[in-house]
Amino acid sequence: MKLMLWCLNSMDEEIKDKYFKAGEIAALARDKGVEKVKKGASLLEVANYIESLIYSNNAKPAFPVNIARNHIAAHFTPNPKNTQVFKKGDLVKIDVGAHIDGYIADTAVTVEVDTDVHSSLCDASNEALKHAIKMMKPGVSLSKIGETVEKTITSYGFKPIENLTGHSLNRFVLHAGLSIPNVPSINLLKKPHVDDVIAIEPFATDGYGRVISGKGSNIYIAQASKSLRGLREKRSKLQIKRIKKEFNSLPFAFRWCEKLFSNAEVSIQRLTYLNLLHHFPQLIEQNNGMVSQKEHTVIVTENGCEITTLGKNEEVI
Repeated sequence: MKLMLWCLNSMDEEIKDKYFKAGEIAALARDKGVEKVKKGASLLEVANYIESLIYSNNAKPAFPVNIARNHIAAHFTPNPKNTQVFKKGDLVKIDVGAHIDGYIADTAVTVEVDTDVHSSLCDASNEALKHAIKMMKPGVSLSKIGETVEKTITSYGFKPIENLTGHSLNRFVLHAGLSIPNVPSINLLKKPHVDDVIAIEPFATDGYGRVISGKGSNIYIAQASKSLRGLREKRSKLQIKRIKKEFNSLPFAFRWCEKLFSNAEVSIQRLTYLNLLHHFPQLIEQNNGMVSQKEHTVIVTENGCEITTLGKNEEVI
């Protein structure tokens, strides 16, 4: 195995350093968090542990750590009253984001609790990510990358999740315009350029190959386009301004709001009702199939890309 190394030339060095430092911290939090995923361990404690690691390394979470088990593909973080624990056989996706001054790293891995039943499913998403990273370069057809992801996952006997994609990243923007598909798509005409920052995340499943919306995820985001001019409630206006100041345009967890408001539950419900906040739904495999995910953030270079979220002992072909 050989570590991919390319030089970044044109991106501002200070910005580049922030992206890579955020990636280093996200990878550390991801890997240390995985060590805590054991039978009987609390989902809430693992989430708090991962996020505290990010803060203690002088970064901030780019979004609440997602802990998606089994048929849940993405978009779940525990609320403060959550008492769930990991069970033997759980297939756990740990999706971590960190940012420094808004420059984001996004990374994920799948682990199985005390069993090895779904190792091939995990291998499918892992291998698909490797092939996608090898293909990523300026001007590449994103549909071709999706085709490669699909071929890789189906070669293991599974299906890619066709309505989940990777995404480009901008400062304080988690989904910045480019979509990196898990299947070929003639609708994806945009192509990456040098210095684009992209999160690539193949999802594999033994189910139908699509996700549907489920219950609330406990993850929120301020509605960017919602004007406050017509809002008569002074308290709600002050609250949404405080949220935007605290989290900018990035997603946040309900449990983070307990430090902002004396009655966070009522406040968040009210702001959501007023359409000032969007509450993300859980994304559930349509046939309740098991789901694996692997994700890295890369920066596109002149001849390929460089990974910002490699773990300390991780290599990519």
